[in-house]
Amino acid sequence: MSNEETIADTIKDQIKSNPILIYMKGNPNQPQCGFSARATQMLMSCGQKFAYVDILSNPEIRANLPKVSDWPTFPQLFVDGELVGGCDIMTEMFEAGELKQLLDDSAAKRASA
Repeated sequence: MSNEETIADTIKDQIKSNPILIYMKGNPNQPQCGFSARATQMLMSCGQKFAYVDILSNPEIRANLPKVSDWPTFPQLFVDGELVGGCDIMTEMFEAGELKQLLDDSAAKRASA
């Protein structure tokens, strides 16, 4: 198995293991770009716990995630194994109340499982 395949498996495992996961630059308390800062602020204001992966400290993931997700930019939000999108899509969903609903639905599914 190539290193690239191993990294892809790691990414898929992270997405599967974390119901709400954001790949971002930095961490939620110290985001390293404006888009990551906005994205994590929206997630935090929705009130559900989420996991994150700092792509700056994980260059292999940063290089391979766009191939796995078929999405070229960061941050990238995944909910229940599905790519939601980046900051622009998150902003649209947040302003429409859809992001909080999606995250609340995800949490409710886990609570009843």
